[in-house]
Amino acid sequence: MTRGARAWLAVAALLGVVAIAGAALPLTSIDWQPALAWHEPWRAFSAVGVHYSAQHLVINLVGLAVAAAFGVIAQVPARVAWAWLAAWPLTHVGLLLRPDLTHYGGLSGVLHGGVAAVTVWLLAHGTRAQRLVGGAVLAGLCVKIASESPWGPTLRHPVGLDIAVAPLAHATGAIAGAGCAALALWLGRPRAEAQR
Repeated sequence: MTRGARAWLAVAALLGVVAIAGAALPLTSIDWQPALAWHEPWRAFSAVGVHYSAQHLVINLVGLAVAAAFGVIAQVPARVAWAWLAAWPLTHVGLLLRPDLTHYGGLSGVLHGGVAAVTVWLLAHGTRAQRLVGGAVLAGLCVKIASESPWGPTLRHPVGLDIAVAPLAHATGAIAGAGCAALALWLGRPRAEAQR
């Protein structure tokens, strides 16, 4: 297993541990709350430990497994894994755009960030076939986020889910993940070129 795959799986494992461990704590003690963003900044990390139902947790853990596999199969370098780690708190800080979202919890925004980070890697450094996959995933991600109307109502109640969804989190996660990955790849470029 490559160093990048190990780093990617380490970030995924950390997210999974926090998500599961959060079930033992009162939700409002660790969820994202814009009113507390500057006084309790750690909530930008701990919000992934909040799940409002068992179904919510299971769906997010399945999504985490898919994101973990996507990064390993794409053979992302370690710097893309660290970009995903950096996108974790930035996903939630982006929710300051909607102060009416007074409480938020879950992994879905950060998962969108991980998928976006992998697509940036594939588009920038993949083979022709990998770039096609990256482009298709990116297009699908953009369509999904646009269809959720992240600038519309703060919360949505999708059919079949027993919780409300905050579409803005998916958008902020994807933007944070793509932005952090692009920055990480740009910063890593001179060193990679010097090693050739």
